[in-house]
Amino acid sequence: MENKHFQERRDTDERRGSAVDRRLGLDRRRGPGRRLTDDRKSAEEGQMSDEQFEFLMAIDEYKRKNTRPFPTWTEVLEIIKALGYRKVAEPQSLGKSKKSPERDKVPSGT
Repeated sequence: MENKHFQERRDTDERRGSAVDRRLGLDRRRGPGRRLTDDRKSAEEGQMSDEQFEFLMAIDEYKRKNTRPFPTWTEVLEIIKALGYRKVAEPQSLGKSKKSPERDKVPSGT
């Protein structure tokens, strides 16, 4: 059944000619000068440091044991403390990620 009162607004028959192909990643640009740190980039590509992997596994274990698909931030802090992390330094700006987290580690004997 054809609708004779319908007016076509497209100029061409191609419906998706102007759409951005999401597979190219063009719609995910961060803007000028905003690049990922090497650690973050490698983690997003599936290559994690031992520290990142240990944290991921601790989160996963917590979720399984407590049947929680998404732990709260308070629970994440508990997990971090259970891994042995303690606040030992003055707070810093979160503007840039550190390139070498190994240098700030406190020896386990102290």
